[in-house]
Amino acid sequence: MLADYAMDARLSRGRRYPEPQHSYRNDYARDRDRVIHSRAFRRLEAKTQVFTTRFSDHFRNRLTHTLEVAQIARTVAATLGLNTDLTEALALVHDIGHPPFGHAGEKQLDLRLREFGERFNHNLHALYIVEHFEQRYLDFPGLNLTFEVREGIIKHSRDYTAAEHPELAEYLLDQRPPLEAQLIDLVDEIAYNTADLDDGYEAHLIHLPELRADVPLFGHAYAEIDRRYPAGKEKLKFNEALKQVLDQLATDLIENTRQQIKEAGLKSVEDVRHHPKRLVTFSPEAAKQNGALKRFLFSRLYSEPAIAEDRDRSITALDELFTFFLDHPDQMPAQYAEQARHAPRHRIVCDYIAGMTDHFLLRQRRELLGVTAEP
Repeated sequence: MLADYAMDARLSRGRRYPEPQHSYRNDYARDRDRVIHSRAFRRLEAKTQVFTTRFSDHFRNRLTHTLEVAQIARTVAATLGLNTDLTEALALVHDIGHPPFGHAGEKQLDLRLREFGERFNHNLHALYIVEHFEQRYLDFPGLNLTFEVREGIIKHSRDYTAAEHPELAEYLLDQRPPLEAQLIDLVDEIAYNTADLDDGYEAHLIHLPELRADVPLFGHAYAEIDRRYPAGKEKLKFNEALKQVLDQLATDLIENTRQQIKEAGLKSVEDVRHHPKRLVTFSPEAAKQNGALKRFLFSRLYSEPAIAEDRDRSITALDELFTFFLDHPDQMPAQYAEQARHAPRHRIVCDYIAGMTDHFLLRQRRELLGVTAEP
């Protein structure tokens, strides 16, 4: 049963290229399946989340992170009476535009494009992927996803203006996205904050005393578990405390959003779209607790010398390969080399590199630049 303010697939604005309805799958379920079967989705398996495979192959990659986001997002959506198929499609596609080496790779591609007066944004690149880059069908380019999924790709985490991005004007930039899209950003935060704590602890880069002291949400949960299981293994107590942190943040997101919906008096998706602010939010207290967790991760994990050094070496490889292809576009695959003769070369190079996995980029660097060791 969908709430009145949930997106009903029957009321979708439809696809860019009309298609007949499937006999037993709604349009959002089909979108979800098209994302899962795309090459760009599969490549997430070999793209960095925080730790590259130099550390271990036990840690999250961009694909496993995406699956965790989808699991939490579906739970939140179902509890709020939202459309779980649309939510799942948005969760699965939300990181599909990420380049190699996580946010560091995105930042470096952005820096290179700024040299030409352009920018790189993984959400906008994701839209390009599903609209043009993926070629799987005879009748149309791209995946031909519904309007609401394409809209959610660009609007789930921020608002755009038509003045800044006239090419996005069709996506109702003066309106809020549906609640199914609004929840993705904060669910993403819940997923990566708790997962990064887990991976950082496993990598022995996060230490329990500092975590308990600096992150009260975790500290209080661990203290109660320690009281109940004083002889328990530290790792298992850590696991239980982390599970409680995730549960508390997700529960707060649900309960506070439900309260925001009630106070706004929402009766339809149009009410959501025309509301002056986004309604999927943490309570002030949970936002404060989540902020403390994020600050801890930035100070105690992301800036750790081992992580920073690995990140710097990775983006050096990306940068060198970018420069090489600018100078030698004929060394790219034939379709990219051909495009580079008719379109801005830097843009084609960026598109090619953005689609690479970490491993493929490093292999290209070794083979084309004669580098015999990893950066």
